Amino acid sequence: MDRRNRAPLVDSSACLCRAEKSAAARRMKSCVQPSLRASIHPLKPKASPRRGDRSRGEQWPLLPGLPDDLAIACLIRVPRADHWKLRLVCRRWSRLLAGNYFYGLRRRLGLAEPWVYAVRRDARDGRVSWDVLDPARGAWRALPPVPREYAGADGFGAAVLGGCHLYLLGGRDPRRGGGAMRRVVFYSARSNRWHRAPDMLRRRQCFGACVMGGRLYVAGGESGGGGGGGALRSAEVFDPAKNRWSFVSEMAAAVVPFVSAVHGGRWYVKGLGAQQQVLSQAYSPEADEWSVVLDGMVTGWRSPSACLDGRLYAADCKDGCRLRAYDEAAGAWTTCIDSKQHRGTSQAVEAAAIVALHGKLCVVRNDMSVSAVDVTAGAGSQRWENLVVKGHVKSFVTGLLSNIAGRGRAKNQILHCQVLEA
Repeated sequence: MDRRNRAPLVDSSACLCRAEKSAAARRMKSCVQPSLRASIHPLKPKASPRRGDRSRGEQWPLLPGLPDDLAIACLIRVPRADHWKLRLVCRRWSRLLAGNYFYGLRRRLGLAEPWVYAVRRDARDGRVSWDVLDPARGAWRALPPVPREYAGADGFGAAVLGGCHLYLLGGRDPRRGGGAMRRVVFYSARSNRWHRAPDMLRRRQCFGACVMGGRLYVAGGESGGGGGGGALRSAEVFDPAKNRWSFVSEMAAAVVPFVSAVHGGRWYVKGLGAQQQVLSQAYSPEADEWSVVLDGMVTGWRSPSACLDGRLYAADCKDGCRLRAYDEAAGAWTTCIDSKQHRGTSQAVEAAAIVALHGKLCVVRNDMSVSAVDVTAGAGSQRWENLVVKGHVKSFVTGLLSNIAGRGRAKNQILHCQVLEA
């Protein structure tokens, strides 16, 4: 084939026309840049995100003009009492406060605020309700109803896991003939909602419950039934990491606890045995075994108690105005704090619970009054303060006359009192 009839060779990378030397000598052929077609996907300037436009995946900042990490640093410092207002601002704020990151960050930075939650029964109709106390405001606030299975229940237990989850366990359900339940529900102070948890392995009521090592233990109680039931020796543990219950070693003897406390890595339980005798036992989670306790710690121990800074305290009188501490060296209880302002012996002013709050011990009574004392202060400098004063302050004589007249009965009976952080 004649070389003059060949098609010119085109270098696409350099876009230069390379012809035969003979053809280039005859005439100059200019190099023409081929025309480029417009892209079918032209680049357009990014439009600013519109409110409600979810197709672009764009998110408005938490606080306009600030990066999100700095905005979160501001929001975690908002007082807990105003968190419900933050949830109403927008969906991003609501999702932020519904997750664990927001409250976990508050807890790590020491910004978490503890509130006192009291589960009580109305003496008039027997209904169960609950209230919350913000120590900064010094007033109780009624909360929405508890789950319906616990609205009229009795003999159920309560414990706190993770510092922010309030568990209600077992108990007697009057809706089903008064039989014992295996049901477990928990309230999250972070999401402000109730949730279901795995049921216990045994039906039980009037049992003991505690938290050790981040796990929830229950033991003893009654199996239930219309007319009660036999006392139980079985004990169970709930592991939130595995989200399941499992049995642990049985108690040394069946017992229906009326007081229990965790001290020194052991769980002390005191209650009534099968023959209505008083029994005291202790459980060690490391050895997974129960042992009978006969030392001075359980002698005369029937009142509410709490552990603070490794020391066990209990009420030494019915109204909780005098506290005593357990001396391990002497093996006996010693009176350490006396307010000398006793309120009487009526059921209304009876100390229902003792909780630790802000490094102090708080005594919560059936009339919803709360007194606090700093037990770590030196002798002579321990002063009592009233966080909540319910009703008018009565003198001792007035309270005594009210008891004689039969007006000293409590309108409410506090069943459980726990502290939740958020």
